[in-house]
Amino acid sequence: MTKPSNPDSNTHSSLSVNDEDSDSPCIGICSTLFDDVCQGCGRTALEVCNWVFMSSEEKQAVWARITSEATAMRFTRKD
Repeated sequence: MTKPSNPDSNTHSSLSVNDEDSDSPCIGICSTLFDDVCQGCGRTALEVCNWVFMSSEEKQAVWARITSEATAMRFTRKD
């Protein structure tokens, strides 16, 4: 992983691709206003809205599904 440009910032960003320490799959490119499934992270609009209320097990299930599908920009774009 590369060092952040701001030395005072955290070394991990939840909006970075392939950040294994991230709780949320969000990469800051949300299309749920227009799509049933976000093109950025691969979650459904309902999953995005309820993410903060989900249990660890529910989040793991979503991560497993979006990782296996691997169609969202989180998995297809190149840095």
